Amino acid sequence: MKTHNLETPALLLDKQAMLRNMEKMDGILSGTSMALYPHYKSHKCPAIAKIQLERGAKGITCAKLGEALDLQAAGVTNIVIANQIVQAEKLPKLASLAHKCRLTVCVDHAQNVLDLEQAMAQAGDGKLQVLVEYDVGMRRCGVSTHEEFLALAKLVSAQPHLVFEGIQAYAGHLSHEEQAEKRFADVQRIEADVAALKAFCEENGVKVREICGGSTGFAHETPKNTVYTQVQFGSYPFMDRSFLPLELQFEQALFVETTVLSVKPDRVVVDCGVKTMTMDQYPPYFPAFPEAQLSFSEEHTTLLVENTGLKPGDKLRYVPGHCCTTINIFDRMYVIEGEEVVDCWDVTSRGKAQ
Repeated sequence: MKTHNLETPALLLDKQAMLRNMEKMDGILSGTSMALYPHYKSHKCPAIAKIQLERGAKGITCAKLGEALDLQAAGVTNIVIANQIVQAEKLPKLASLAHKCRLTVCVDHAQNVLDLEQAMAQAGDGKLQVLVEYDVGMRRCGVSTHEEFLALAKLVSAQPHLVFEGIQAYAGHLSHEEQAEKRFADVQRIEADVAALKAFCEENGVKVREICGGSTGFAHETPKNTVYTQVQFGSYPFMDRSFLPLELQFEQALFVETTVLSVKPDRVVVDCGVKTMTMDQYPPYFPAFPEAQLSFSEEHTTLLVENTGLKPGDKLRYVPGHCCTTINIFDRMYVIEGEEVVDCWDVTSRGKAQ
């Protein structure tokens, strides 16, 4: 099948571009202490997770319990939930999952530690790996001082069914920092802070096995001698509009195919709107008309361009503004090589927000 035969809007993945991006990431990680634990939230697709594992990833990171359950059902055996799971109704499911795979979860509050221990004890004799989250400037989750971190780490270590694994230190606020000097300086500052935290813990009798975090936006700036041991890069196989100002070495591999519905002298209307686009970071753009002003409604996008020569039924392709949230809209992605559709992969964790 050719791409122009697909019913639209259709999510397209250029397979060879994706594989080249994966190869570039392999080069960034080569010779470092960093093991790749790619983030499932970016693609929510077991077929891609399996390719990443086959290429040497040591495990898969995800954001939600529902994603972790989906990964385990697909045969993934080493899963990191880079998030807190605190809702009482979810804890038995989490504990059950920990008996089926090597599962890691984050904490930043003492009561959550105790609740996790109780859930694990009730489920049997299994072990749950635990990362204590440390806030490196994102101001979201995580403890904010070395002393708070040490106290939580010791509490985790004291629980019979929990294993203190190390530090979760995600600098997501730098993922799209466009000022290169600021981004580089902040990456170095965080590196020094996390190294100091590790030293502080070990001076106080707590062994730190893993330090986890990282982002595609500053992967190339992470020091070769970094203290990080697990990197949770997500967007690197795909890219999107939001990364263009950073001039990264990865190439665009993800697109959405649309159909022209109407053509006027001053505009073109295609069959996708905000229900098949996301605007949380940058709006999408159409490479055929990169400077076009766009007007969005629920089911339509209007490109304010004149005398295009297009006609209804023609195809136009857009680059998503944000790959992660765009993929989450679609049930499947069509894998393409050139204009040939060579496969179709289900986005099985689409909508798994619990």
